[in-house]
Amino acid sequence: MSPTPPSDSLRLYRVTDAMNLLSLSRTVIYEQIRAGRLRSVTQGRTRLIPASAITDYIALLEQEASAA
Repeated sequence: MSPTPPSDSLRLYRVTDAMNLLSLSRTVIYEQIRAGRLRSVTQGRTRLIPASAITDYIALLEQEASAA
C-alpha cells in the first residue's frame, strides 16, 4: 500500500511545513536532502519539497521498516 500525498492542495512545501508533516527537525530534513533520501527543488533562495517527494520519503521509510 503506497502512501497518499498530503491532503491539502499544496504541491510544494517549505522546509518548515515538511518538518511539521514528517515530525522531523530542520537538521534532519536537511540531512535527508543531502543524503538524497528526500528530494527538493529551489526557487530563488527558497528550498521547496514537492508533495511527491514527501510521499516517496514516507514509502522509503515504510519499506525500510518492513525489511528490518
